[in-house]
Amino acid sequence: MDMEHKQLVQLLPLLPLLAELGRTQHVTAAAAVLGLPQSTVSRGIARASAIVGTDLLIRDGRGVRLTPAAKALLPHIEAALGEFQTGLDLVRHESEVVRGRIAVTFQHTFGEAMLPLLISAFRNRHPQTAFELSQGARDGCLTELAAGDADVALTAPVAAPSRTIGSAALYREPLRLVVHHRHRLAKRRRAGLEEIRQEPFVAMGPGYGMRSLTDVLFREAGFRPRIAFESQDTHTARGLVSAGLGVSILPPGGAAPGRNPSADSGELGWVELALDSRLAYREIGLAWRERRGGADAEPDPVRLFRELVLSEGPALLAGFVRERSGS
Repeated sequence: MDMEHKQLVQLLPLLPLLAELGRTQHVTAAAAVLGLPQSTVSRGIARASAIVGTDLLIRDGRGVRLTPAAKALLPHIEAALGEFQTGLDLVRHESEVVRGRIAVTFQHTFGEAMLPLLISAFRNRHPQTAFELSQGARDGCLTELAAGDADVALTAPVAAPSRTIGSAALYREPLRLVVHHRHRLAKRRRAGLEEIRQEPFVAMGPGYGMRSLTDVLFREAGFRPRIAFESQDTHTARGLVSAGLGVSILPPGGAAPGRNPSADSGELGWVELALDSRLAYREIGLAWRERRGGADAEPDPVRLFRELVLSEGPALLAGFVRERSGS
């Protein structure tokens, strides 16, 4: 190590002290700001002066003032400290950035708005996180989760917790009876299941969350529906109802095309009615894989996403559900 480099190494720890003295022009004040004894500051100034080879401060009454040599050094000292602070802030920020990939599996009906709302809230805080999305029937979503192909699943009904799967309910959404806009019940606000006993019914296919819910509804009502069609998505189910091919029970459709059609809209169109049944709702929830070692064994992005959904998801989605259901 040459002499100049050795002197630089000795001088570096003293730079904050010199910068503060340049700002305060007082040893006691500088010591207070730095949290150091006054004697330590005085010794530091003496040592810095010895390394530089010239006095850096001179006494001026009860204070001190910079010598011309110190005034020449001070801008460079402050620039060096500023650059170091910038680098330190960058390192700290990078250490806090959440990166990685979160695999989410979800039912088709959550892809239009519910899941995007949750992802948007998370990405506002952790923009470097990527998402891998997979959608399908409820049974398929839970199979993916159990197999380890997904980190979390958004389903309705909520998955039953087990030794390997954790779950929690987020919110309830009302179910609606959907009929053609010229159906005999279309002018009503409410209807009972008994009133559609003889109607052709547009059902979701086996394995879909809505199918399990409607099966329970009809079992409670004491009869089986006359299933005319089995669909794999709610958009198709609404389309079949809109064409007058049957009635269905679905989540609220919001402002989807075809709802509440005008008189000149032609034959296509559908309206929604409230259902007179204590079971006319779906409970939507999040499920995740329980890992050996608990939460500490869970990748940071997955854990943070799960925590956000559980803590903020219900309030975040409640407004959307109210708007879509018209309640």
